[in-house]
Amino acid sequence: MNNHSVRVLVVDDSPFIRHILAKYLNAQPGITVAGEASNGLDALAKIPVLKPDVVTLDVEMPRMDGLTALQRITKECPTPVIMLSAFTQRGARTTIQALMWGAVDFVAKPTAAANIRHVIDELSAKVKAAASAQPAPPPPLATTAPSRAPKMGPRPFRHGDPVIVIGTSTGGPRALQRVLSDLPADLPAALAVVQHMPPDFTRSLAQRLNESTSFTVQEAAPGDRLARGMVLMAPGDFHLRFRGRKQVTLDQGPRRSHMRPAVDVSMESAAEQHKSAVIGVVLTGMGYDGTEGAQSIKAAGGKIIAEHESTSVVYGMPRNVVEAGLADQVVPLPEVARTLVDMVGKL
Repeated sequence: MNNHSVRVLVVDDSPFIRHILAKYLNAQPGITVAGEASNGLDALAKIPVLKPDVVTLDVEMPRMDGLTALQRITKECPTPVIMLSAFTQRGARTTIQALMWGAVDFVAKPTAAANIRHVIDELSAKVKAAASAQPAPPPPLATTAPSRAPKMGPRPFRHGDPVIVIGTSTGGPRALQRVLSDLPADLPAALAVVQHMPPDFTRSLAQRLNESTSFTVQEAAPGDRLARGMVLMAPGDFHLRFRGRKQVTLDQGPRRSHMRPAVDVSMESAAEQHKSAVIGVVLTGMGYDGTEGAQSIKAAGGKIIAEHESTSVVYGMPRNVVEAGLADQVVPLPEVARTLVDMVGKL
Protein backbone atom coordinates (compact mmCIF):
# COMPACT_ATOMS: atom_id res chain seq x y z
CA MET A 1 0.00 0.00 0.00
CA ASN A 2 1.40 3.39 -0.96
CA ASN A 3 1.42 6.31 1.42
CA HIS A 4 -1.61 7.95 -0.20
CA SER A 5 -4.73 8.56 1.85
CA VAL A 6 -6.95 5.48 2.20
CA ARG A 7 -10.25 6.12 0.39
CA VAL A 8 -13.32 4.77 2.17
CA LEU A 9 -16.91 4.22 1.03
CA VAL A 10 -19.30 4.37 4.00
CA VAL A 11 -22.41 2.21 3.50
CA ASP A 12 -25.28 2.51 6.01
CA ASP A 13 -29.02 3.09 5.72
CA SER A 14 -28.95 5.59 8.61
CA PRO A 15 -28.12 9.16 7.45
CA PHE A 16 -27.03 9.94 11.01
CA ILE A 17 -24.55 7.03 11.18
CA ARG A 18 -23.20 7.91 7.71
CA HIS A 19 -22.72 11.51 8.79
CA ILE A 20 -20.98 10.58 12.04
CA LEU A 21 -18.68 8.02 10.42
CA ALA A 22 -17.79 10.30 7.52
CA LYS A 23 -17.14 13.26 9.82
CA TYR A 24 -14.83 11.38 12.18
CA LEU A 25 -13.07 9.27 9.52
CA ASN A 26 -12.30 12.37 7.45
CA ALA A 27 -10.63 13.84 10.53
CA GLN A 28 -8.23 10.88 10.81
CA PRO A 29 -4.75 11.27 9.28
CA GLY A 30 -4.35 9.12 6.19
CA ILE A 31 -8.08 8.49 5.62
CA THR A 32 -10.48 10.18 3.18
CA VAL A 33 -14.17 9.35 2.83
CA ALA A 34 -14.65 8.95 -0.92
CA GLY A 35 -18.42 8.73 -0.68
CA GLU A 36 -21.49 7.35 1.05
CA ALA A 37 -24.13 4.79 0.09
CA SER A 38 -27.50 4.04 1.69
CA ASN A 39 -27.74 0.31 0.91
CA GLY A 40 -26.02 -2.55 -0.86
CA LEU A 41 -27.35 -1.74 -4.32
CA ASP A 42 -26.24 1.86 -3.94
CA ALA A 43 -22.78 0.64 -2.89
CA LEU A 44 -22.47 -1.71 -5.88
CA ALA A 45 -23.25 1.20 -8.21
CA LYS A 46 -20.74 3.53 -6.56
CA ILE A 47 -17.73 1.22 -6.04
CA PRO A 48 -16.74 1.07 -9.76
CA VAL A 49 -17.04 4.86 -9.99
CA LEU A 50 -15.41 5.91 -6.72
CA LYS A 51 -12.86 3.06 -6.59
CA PRO A 52 -12.52 3.07 -2.78
CA ASP A 53 -9.67 1.23 -1.07
CA VAL A 54 -12.00 0.00 1.69
CA VAL A 55 -15.76 -0.30 2.18
CA THR A 56 -17.45 -0.08 5.60
CA LEU A 57 -20.67 -2.05 5.34
CA ASP A 58 -23.71 -2.10 7.61
CA VAL A 59 -25.45 -5.46 7.99
CA GLU A 60 -29.16 -4.61 8.10
CA MET A 61 -30.25 -2.33 5.23
CA PRO A 62 -33.28 -2.09 2.92
CA ARG A 63 -33.23 -3.17 -0.75
CA MET A 64 -29.98 -5.14 -0.29
CA ASP A 65 -28.60 -6.19 3.07
CA GLY A 66 -24.93 -6.29 4.03
CA LEU A 67 -24.37 -10.03 3.63
CA THR A 68 -25.81 -10.06 0.11
CA ALA A 69 -23.82 -6.95 -0.77
CA LEU A 70 -20.63 -8.52 0.63
CA GLN A 71 -21.00 -11.53 -1.64
CA ARG A 72 -21.61 -9.34 -4.67
CA ILE A 73 -18.72 -6.98 -3.85
CA THR A 74 -16.27 -9.85 -3.32
CA LYS A 75 -17.26 -11.43 -6.62
CA GLU A 76 -17.93 -8.44 -8.89
CA CYS A 77 -15.69 -5.64 -7.63
CA PRO A 78 -13.23 -7.07 -5.08
CA THR A 79 -12.62 -4.49 -2.36
CA PRO A 80 -11.67 -5.02 1.30
CA VAL A 81 -14.81 -4.82 3.46
CA ILE A 82 -15.17 -4.01 7.15
CA MET A 83 -18.58 -4.88 8.62
CA LEU A 84 -20.40 -2.65 11.09
CA SER A 85 -22.07 -5.05 13.49
CA ALA A 86 -24.80 -4.69 16.08
CA PHE A 87 -23.50 -5.69 19.51
CA THR A 88 -26.14 -8.42 19.91
CA GLN A 89 -26.17 -12.21 19.72
CA ARG A 90 -27.87 -12.05 16.32
CA GLY A 91 -25.38 -9.40 15.20
CA ALA A 92 -22.51 -11.63 16.32
CA ARG A 93 -23.79 -14.61 14.33
CA THR A 94 -24.24 -12.49 11.21
CA THR A 95 -20.79 -10.97 11.62
CA ILE A 96 -19.14 -14.39 11.87
CA GLN A 97 -20.94 -15.37 8.67
CA ALA A 98 -19.62 -12.22 6.98
CA LEU A 99 -16.05 -12.95 8.12
CA MET A 100 -16.33 -16.47 6.72
CA TRP A 101 -17.55 -15.02 3.43
CA GLY A 102 -14.62 -12.67 3.00
CA ALA A 103 -15.05 -9.55 5.14
CA VAL A 104 -11.63 -8.49 6.38
CA ASP A 105 -12.78 -7.40 9.84
CA PHE A 106 -15.64 -5.83 11.78
CA VAL A 107 -16.37 -3.09 14.28
CA ALA A 108 -19.34 -2.97 16.65
CA LYS A 109 -21.55 0.00 15.81
CA PRO A 110 -21.55 2.90 18.27
CA THR A 111 -24.51 2.77 20.66
CA ALA A 112 -23.99 6.07 22.49
CA ALA A 113 -22.08 9.28 22.01
CA ALA A 114 -19.70 8.25 24.80
CA ASN A 115 -18.17 5.39 22.81
CA ILE A 116 -18.08 6.96 19.34
CA ARG A 117 -14.46 8.04 19.80
CA HIS A 118 -13.43 4.50 20.81
CA VAL A 119 -15.28 3.02 17.81
CA ILE A 120 -13.72 5.53 15.40
CA ASP A 121 -10.22 4.85 16.73
CA GLU A 122 -10.75 1.10 16.27
CA LEU A 123 -12.34 1.57 12.85
CA SER A 124 -9.53 3.86 11.68
CA ALA A 125 -6.86 1.30 12.58
CA LYS A 126 -8.80 -1.48 10.88
CA VAL A 127 -9.46 0.59 7.77
CA LYS A 128 -5.73 1.21 7.34
CA ALA A 129 -4.96 -2.48 7.88
CA ALA A 130 -7.72 -3.55 5.47
CA ALA A 131 -6.33 -1.30 2.73
CA SER A 132 -3.27 -3.58 2.60
CA ALA A 133 -5.16 -6.85 3.13
CA GLN A 134 -4.89 -9.81 0.80
CA PRO A 135 -8.09 -10.17 -1.29
CA ALA A 136 -10.34 -13.01 -0.21
CA PRO A 137 -11.64 -15.52 -2.76
CA PRO A 138 -15.31 -15.10 -3.73
CA PRO A 139 -17.68 -16.48 -1.07
CA PRO A 140 -20.29 -19.13 -1.84
CA LEU A 141 -23.61 -17.78 -3.09
CA ALA A 142 -25.57 -20.24 -0.98
CA THR A 143 -26.67 -18.97 2.41
CA THR A 144 -27.22 -22.31 4.09
CA ALA A 145 -25.43 -23.19 7.31
CA PRO A 146 -22.37 -25.44 7.01
CA SER A 147 -23.03 -29.14 7.32
CA ARG A 148 -22.00 -30.75 10.59
CA ALA A 149 -18.75 -32.67 10.22
CA PRO A 150 -18.47 -36.19 11.70
CA LYS A 151 -17.02 -36.03 15.20
CA MET A 152 -15.14 -38.48 17.37
CA GLY A 153 -15.90 -36.45 20.48
CA PRO A 154 -13.47 -35.42 23.24
CA ARG A 155 -11.07 -38.11 24.42
CA PRO A 156 -8.89 -38.25 27.54
CA PHE A 157 -5.83 -36.02 27.58
CA ARG A 158 -2.77 -37.97 28.69
CA HIS A 159 0.40 -36.86 30.37
CA GLY A 160 2.83 -35.67 27.70
CA ASP A 161 0.20 -35.16 24.98
CA PRO A 162 0.93 -32.13 22.81
CA VAL A 163 -0.88 -28.86 23.48
CA ILE A 164 -1.48 -26.67 20.42
CA VAL A 165 -2.11 -22.95 20.99
CA ILE A 166 -3.34 -21.07 17.92
CA GLY A 167 -3.30 -17.27 17.96
CA THR A 168 -4.86 -15.01 15.34
CA SER A 169 -6.62 -11.71 14.74
CA THR A 170 -7.64 -10.03 11.46
CA GLY A 171 -8.68 -12.73 8.99
CA GLY A 172 -8.66 -15.33 11.76
CA PRO A 173 -12.12 -16.90 11.45
CA ARG A 174 -11.55 -18.10 7.88
CA ALA A 175 -8.01 -19.21 8.74
CA LEU A 176 -9.24 -21.17 11.77
CA GLN A 177 -11.98 -22.76 9.66
CA ARG A 178 -9.36 -23.94 7.16
CA VAL A 179 -6.87 -25.27 9.70
CA LEU A 180 -9.42 -27.12 11.86
CA SER A 181 -11.16 -28.55 8.79
CA ASP A 182 -7.85 -29.88 7.46
CA LEU A 183 -6.75 -31.50 10.73
CA PRO A 184 -7.66 -35.17 11.30
CA ALA A 185 -10.35 -35.79 13.92
CA ASP A 186 -8.12 -38.30 15.71
CA LEU A 187 -5.25 -35.83 16.24
CA PRO A 188 -3.68 -36.86 19.59
CA ALA A 189 -3.46 -33.32 20.98
CA ALA A 190 -5.46 -30.72 22.87
CA LEU A 191 -6.08 -27.37 21.20
CA ALA A 192 -6.66 -23.83 22.47
CA VAL A 193 -7.50 -20.82 20.29
CA VAL A 194 -7.01 -17.13 21.01
CA GLN A 195 -8.88 -14.96 18.50
CA HIS A 196 -9.00 -11.21 19.08
CA MET A 197 -12.75 -10.59 19.43
CA PRO A 198 -15.20 -9.03 21.89
CA PRO A 199 -17.55 -11.08 24.12
CA ASP A 200 -20.42 -12.86 22.31
CA PHE A 201 -18.49 -12.84 19.05
CA THR A 202 -16.05 -15.50 20.32
CA ARG A 203 -19.03 -17.61 21.41
CA SER A 204 -20.61 -17.34 17.97
CA LEU A 205 -17.31 -18.20 16.30
CA ALA A 206 -16.87 -21.25 18.53
CA GLN A 207 -20.40 -22.41 17.68
CA ARG A 208 -19.75 -21.96 13.98
CA LEU A 209 -16.49 -23.93 14.09
CA ASN A 210 -18.14 -26.62 16.20
CA GLU A 211 -20.84 -27.02 13.53
CA SER A 212 -18.47 -27.10 10.58
CA THR A 213 -15.39 -29.07 11.72
CA SER A 214 -14.77 -32.52 13.15
CA PHE A 215 -13.60 -31.07 16.48
CA THR A 216 -15.67 -30.21 19.52
CA VAL A 217 -15.17 -26.44 19.71
CA GLN A 218 -16.45 -24.44 22.65
CA GLU A 219 -15.85 -21.14 24.35
CA ALA A 220 -13.75 -21.93 27.41
CA ALA A 221 -15.17 -21.74 30.93
CA PRO A 222 -13.17 -21.70 34.19
CA GLY A 223 -12.05 -25.20 35.12
CA ASP A 224 -12.57 -26.72 31.67
CA ARG A 225 -10.33 -29.70 31.13
CA LEU A 226 -8.08 -30.33 28.16
CA ALA A 227 -9.08 -33.21 25.91
CA ARG A 228 -8.00 -34.72 22.64
CA GLY A 229 -10.42 -33.71 19.91
CA MET A 230 -11.53 -30.58 21.77
CA VAL A 231 -10.77 -26.93 20.98
CA LEU A 232 -11.14 -24.40 23.81
CA MET A 233 -11.55 -20.81 22.63
CA ALA A 234 -10.61 -17.90 24.88
CA PRO A 235 -13.76 -15.80 25.53
CA GLY A 236 -13.76 -12.16 24.53
CA ASP A 237 -12.31 -9.90 27.27
CA PHE A 238 -10.75 -12.85 29.17
CA HIS A 239 -7.23 -14.24 29.11
CA LEU A 240 -7.00 -18.03 28.90
CA ARG A 241 -4.31 -19.67 31.01
CA PHE A 242 -3.35 -23.27 31.74
CA ARG A 243 -3.61 -24.67 35.27
CA GLY A 244 -1.65 -27.80 36.07
CA ARG A 245 -1.58 -30.48 33.42
CA LYS A 246 -5.22 -30.69 32.42
CA GLN A 247 -7.18 -27.53 33.21
CA VAL A 248 -7.60 -23.98 31.97
CA THR A 249 -8.54 -20.86 33.87
CA LEU A 250 -9.80 -17.43 32.81
CA ASP A 251 -9.04 -13.97 34.16
CA GLN A 252 -9.34 -10.29 33.31
CA GLY A 253 -5.75 -9.40 34.06
CA PRO A 254 -4.05 -6.44 32.36
CA ARG A 255 -4.19 -6.31 28.58
CA ARG A 256 -1.10 -7.48 26.70
CA SER A 257 -0.25 -5.88 23.38
CA HIS A 258 -3.48 -3.91 23.95
CA MET A 259 -5.42 -7.19 23.81
CA ARG A 260 -7.58 -9.31 26.09
CA PRO A 261 -7.61 -12.18 25.32
CA ALA A 262 -3.94 -12.07 24.39
CA VAL A 263 -2.04 -14.76 22.52
CA ASP A 264 1.09 -13.99 24.56
CA VAL A 265 -0.66 -14.81 27.84
CA SER A 266 -1.93 -18.20 26.68
CA MET A 267 1.31 -19.23 25.02
CA GLU A 268 3.43 -18.25 28.01
CA SER A 269 1.12 -20.16 30.35
CA ALA A 270 1.14 -23.22 28.09
CA ALA A 271 4.94 -23.17 27.98
CA GLU A 272 5.13 -22.91 31.77
CA GLN A 273 2.79 -25.86 32.35
CA HIS A 274 3.48 -28.13 29.36
CA LYS A 275 7.11 -27.31 28.51
CA SER A 276 8.37 -28.87 25.28
CA ALA A 277 5.00 -30.47 24.47
CA VAL A 278 3.62 -27.11 23.24
CA ILE A 279 3.21 -26.14 19.59
CA GLY A 280 2.36 -22.50 18.97
CA VAL A 281 0.70 -21.39 15.74
CA VAL A 282 0.54 -17.71 14.77
CA LEU A 283 -1.87 -16.97 11.95
CA THR A 284 -2.95 -13.80 10.14
CA GLY A 285 -3.50 -10.63 12.16
CA MET A 286 -2.31 -7.08 12.66
CA GLY A 287 -0.04 -6.17 15.55
CA TYR A 288 2.59 -8.15 17.39
CA ASP A 289 0.65 -10.25 19.90
CA GLY A 290 2.13 -13.75 19.96
CA THR A 291 5.80 -12.84 19.60
CA GLU A 292 6.62 -12.92 23.32
CA GLY A 293 4.50 -16.04 23.72
CA ALA A 294 6.37 -17.74 20.89
CA GLN A 295 9.63 -16.82 22.59
CA SER A 296 8.46 -18.54 25.79
CA ILE A 297 7.45 -21.67 23.90
CA LYS A 298 10.81 -21.83 22.15
CA ALA A 299 12.66 -21.33 25.45
CA ALA A 300 10.73 -24.29 26.89
CA GLY A 301 11.70 -26.51 23.96
CA GLY A 302 8.42 -26.27 22.03
CA LYS A 303 7.83 -25.52 18.34
CA ILE A 304 6.37 -22.57 16.44
CA ILE A 305 4.52 -22.39 13.11
CA ALA A 306 3.90 -19.01 11.45
CA GLU A 307 1.60 -18.40 8.50
CA HIS A 308 3.39 -17.29 5.33
CA GLU A 309 2.86 -13.79 4.00
CA SER A 310 1.36 -15.14 0.77
CA THR A 311 -1.86 -16.26 2.51
CA SER A 312 -2.05 -13.90 5.50
CA VAL A 313 -4.92 -11.45 5.21
CA VAL A 314 -2.80 -9.07 7.28
CA TYR A 315 0.86 -10.03 7.69
CA GLY A 316 1.49 -8.48 11.08
CA MET A 317 1.49 -11.06 13.88
CA PRO A 318 3.21 -13.77 11.81
CA ARG A 319 5.73 -11.29 10.43
CA ASN A 320 6.89 -10.28 13.90
CA VAL A 321 7.36 -13.92 14.90
CA VAL A 322 9.32 -14.66 11.71
CA GLU A 323 11.48 -11.55 11.95
CA ALA A 324 12.29 -12.41 15.59
CA GLY A 325 13.70 -15.73 14.33
CA LEU A 326 11.20 -17.77 16.37
CA ALA A 327 9.42 -19.75 13.64
CA ASP A 328 10.41 -23.38 13.08
CA GLN A 329 8.18 -23.51 10.03
CA VAL A 330 6.74 -20.68 7.90
CA VAL A 331 4.04 -22.11 5.66
CA PRO A 332 1.01 -20.91 3.68
CA LEU A 333 -2.38 -21.57 5.26
CA PRO A 334 -3.19 -24.74 3.26
CA GLU A 335 -0.03 -26.37 4.68
CA VAL A 336 -0.52 -25.43 8.34
CA ALA A 337 -2.54 -28.54 9.23
CA ARG A 338 -0.10 -30.95 7.58
CA THR A 339 2.81 -29.24 9.32
CA LEU A 340 0.99 -29.54 12.65
CA VAL A 341 0.34 -33.25 12.11
CA ASP A 342 4.04 -33.79 11.34
CA MET A 343 5.10 -31.92 14.51
CA VAL A 344 2.62 -33.80 16.68
CA GLY A 345 3.91 -37.08 15.28
CA LYS A 346 7.48 -36.18 16.18
CA LEU A 347 6.51 -35.16 19.71
